[in-house]
Amino acid sequence: MGAPGRLFRRVVDVREGEVAAVVWSCAYFFFVLSSYYVLRPIRDEMGVAGGVQNLAWLFTGTLVGMLLVHPLFTALVARLPRRRFVPLIYRFFILNLIVFFVLFRVADAAQAVWIGRVFFVWTSVFNLFVVSVFWSLMTDLYRPSQGRRLFGLVAVGGTLGAVLGASITSALSQFLSAASLLLVSALLLEIAAQSARALDGEEEHVARAASPEGVTAAPAAGKVIGGGVLEGIRDVARSPYLLGIAGLMLLFTITSTFLYFQQADIIGAVKDRQARTQLFANIDLAVNVLTLVSQVFLTGRVLRWLGVGIALAFLPVLTLVGYGILATAPAVAVLVVFQVLRRAGNFAIQRPAREVLYTVLPRTEKYKAKNFNDTFVYRLGDQVGAWSYTAIGWLGVGVAGLALTMVPLSAAWVLLALWLGARSNLRATRVG
Repeated sequence: MGAPGRLFRRVVDVREGEVAAVVWSCAYFFFVLSSYYVLRPIRDEMGVAGGVQNLAWLFTGTLVGMLLVHPLFTALVARLPRRRFVPLIYRFFILNLIVFFVLFRVADAAQAVWIGRVFFVWTSVFNLFVVSVFWSLMTDLYRPSQGRRLFGLVAVGGTLGAVLGASITSALSQFLSAASLLLVSALLLEIAAQSARALDGEEEHVARAASPEGVTAAPAAGKVIGGGVLEGIRDVARSPYLLGIAGLMLLFTITSTFLYFQQADIIGAVKDRQARTQLFANIDLAVNVLTLVSQVFLTGRVLRWLGVGIALAFLPVLTLVGYGILATAPAVAVLVVFQVLRRAGNFAIQRPAREVLYTVLPRTEKYKAKNFNDTFVYRLGDQVGAWSYTAIGWLGVGVAGLALTMVPLSAAWVLLALWLGARSNLRATRVG
């Protein structure tokens, strides 16, 4: 890529042959997350408008939605090559966005509340699937050693996209309706699909960069993965390693859902719907700016110097400390700071480290088992967290008591993260 490519390689740890692939990977993630973050504040506001007391039921609806969509996804993966099923998945969601646009335009106020609840569930399914497909492609394209070097850098593209998406909604919500913003999201998602197509063309260059001897496998973009529709579920059930990743996901989502519900209670006191939408967008903006700084200066160094296990343990340690402080000082300021730091820690450190765990697996597990963990297990954790929070709230337990219940879960999460890091290192020595 000439002088710009050489300068790029000096600034970051990218090797000859990887530059174009990394640029397209960043662009792909940029447009995926910008599309979602246009929708996220709208979803959160509609969740509050539908009644905070109904959020647990919306999380249940999301889990059911995951159960319905996952077999359709695995059927596509089993029958079509990657270069075909990736754009098909994104265009399916684009069509959904257009349908929601029409429904919101023709609905009256009472109907809009119910459509908003359906949209909340749909968006919660949408965001996990489009991001899971992105990371599956990353783990399919890059080898383990490349993932440790490059996934932090790739995540920067997603963070910048998230900042753009949140900024679009924050700035335009005063001038455009929520329905109109759905079309903006659809356009960004189509650009993401085009970026994925361009990235497929870089597969040979990436493989050559990963193999100093120059021995590379045939490009995988045109190969059908095959297998059964339920193969991913069976793989998770049979593999201690994949079960460990599922446990990691479960503990993360349970602890996240507790904080999400506390956030909903606090922001639900704001009566102006437009102000709530802007507030959610501004929180997202703060999280993503902090994430960006961390990804540029910390992520790659932590993964390369300290290893995957330490990187995975960072967020559970932060969560353990945060909930411990919240249990002794259950103040609004403590809750907000904890939420921002935790979300930034997930995006900057935990997520790239978790994706490296999949680079050591066969292709079928990178798509099917990974998608099951990223979608169904993720939302199962939401479900456990949502109903646990609701049940404990019925008992009259306050913020301090709720926080205290998360301390032992966080401690177990730390131990599991360290174990998975060790297992990943062993597998990586076998595949390079």
